[in-house]
Amino acid sequence: MIYYVEDDEHILELTLYTLRQSGIEAEGFPRAEAFFEACKHRLPDAVLLDIMLPGMDGLEILRHLRSNAVTKNLPIMMLTAKGTELDKASGLDAGADDYLAKPFGMVELLARVRALLRRSQTPAVAPNERMSLGPVTLDAASHEVTAGGAPVTLTKKEFDLLRMLMANAGHVLSRAQLLEGVWGMSFLGSTRTVDVHVQTLRQKLSEACVGADGCIETVRGSGYRMDGPRG
Repeated sequence: MIYYVEDDEHILELTLYTLRQSGIEAEGFPRAEAFFEACKHRLPDAVLLDIMLPGMDGLEILRHLRSNAVTKNLPIMMLTAKGTELDKASGLDAGADDYLAKPFGMVELLARVRALLRRSQTPAVAPNERMSLGPVTLDAASHEVTAGGAPVTLTKKEFDLLRMLMANAGHVLSRAQLLEGVWGMSFLGSTRTVDVHVQTLRQKLSEACVGADGCIETVRGSGYRMDGPRG
């Protein structure tokens, strides 16, 4: 089941029609109140959110879902006309798993939604996994990351991205590999999802420990690589 919060009736109905025609159960809500009421009766497998909504906006809904123990791991994608890099970074940093700017094509939307649904069925990482690389340490059991001993607060996607890079230390991972491994989606040429996540991840590591962001290297034309002495 997909829940979509969108106050534009035309976009809402078109999106719901497309999802249902593709065999995906979906319900739509024009405001946050109706959405939260529906969640009390049935939790969705994934959520689509517009940002510009009357009353509580999409980012507020997102933060509320991420702060609630019952809904904190729900796969969530933002669908919005606010498509600048800063808008995308804000949505992803608040905990969104993906971000699709309007106007969007229905083929790409379906691919992204199917990726979200696959994520909801993907088992969690090994509970006792702990890795160190240079000044960065990741503990999967406690879902904690430190850089130079200082704690780093990451969104779930940033955490998963860092984990994949650290697990493949010394190897270049393409955007397609990262999208498939972290988001469960095949590469859709125009997306900057990986780049935006790497940018915010570097910033957070750098804020915690000067130079920690340098652990993630951009390999021009290929992708990203994380390297450094293992702890």
